[in-house]
Amino acid sequence: MAVYTQVSAEALSDFLAKFDVGELASAKGIAEGVENSNYLVDTSKSRFILTLYEKRVAEGDLPYFMALLEHLADKGLPVPPAVPDRDGTLIHQLEGRPACLIQFLSGVSVSHPTPAQARAAGEAMGKLHKAAEDFPLDRPNSMGVAEWQPLFERCGRDLDGIAPGLYDRAGKALDTILAAWPEDLPTSAIHADLFPDNVLMLGNRVTGLIDFYFACTDIRAYDLAVMHGAWAFDGKGENFSAEIGAALIEGYTASFGLSAAERAALPILAEGAALRFFLTRAWDWLNTPADALVTRKDPLAYMRRLDFYAAKGDALFA
Repeated sequence: MAVYTQVSAEALSDFLAKFDVGELASAKGIAEGVENSNYLVDTSKSRFILTLYEKRVAEGDLPYFMALLEHLADKGLPVPPAVPDRDGTLIHQLEGRPACLIQFLSGVSVSHPTPAQARAAGEAMGKLHKAAEDFPLDRPNSMGVAEWQPLFERCGRDLDGIAPGLYDRAGKALDTILAAWPEDLPTSAIHADLFPDNVLMLGNRVTGLIDFYFACTDIRAYDLAVMHGAWAFDGKGENFSAEIGAALIEGYTASFGLSAAERAALPILAEGAALRFFLTRAWDWLNTPADALVTRKDPLAYMRRLDFYAAKGDALFA
């Protein structure tokens, strides 16, 4: 979450007037993240998240995201569907951007998860995959394996401005991953970005799965690999917790299951997930507007994860 587009109090009040949500009491921009503009909105009736979708989220993809959230909510998952206005419309325009008013979920994201919290989060992902098995829509992964080479080429030699030799390191890793990428694993709708800040918790209980704007149809076990890299390392990617990683996989396996083929593919899937987030973080690092209210994230934290998985992945997931 972030703020790229500023919304005036007057524009927000006019926007809220379309809904049966009461009058605007307060609104505050949310600086975390790099994707969309987000505001925490309090009204005289309740609390909401206002999201304005920026360039990385295509307006044409929003019906897919909204349908997936509604499908998962109907299955009992703790996800935040969009709030319809009085005419039943979910997707609007505000300050020249597509915008949705999203239900607010209680809970906090944990920055230093315990094994018990990691296990609960793994279970929640398994339940998400179970609920999504009969979701009828498809969406290609806009940040999937087919996009990594083009993104690497767009970053180009500017990568060496982040760290000397980074272009060559990333290029070698990309070639290795593309050559080994699996083609025959089960696919489904996946979250594709289930970082700790996208899981809300109260104690050891998951109360919310949020930020579905990379959701897509892709390899199911890749979703678990993304989660493993996000949860089992510290923020800098320097310290790995085998206990956290094992708890995630145990929780997922308990609630959904993990085939032998999926488990065997986890090392290369984890390398691919690390490369994906390295590349998008590098692009954002090189291209984030100077005046954006946004926290840039260190791409080297994911290059360290990539190096770790390349060295130890086979033993780690055995």
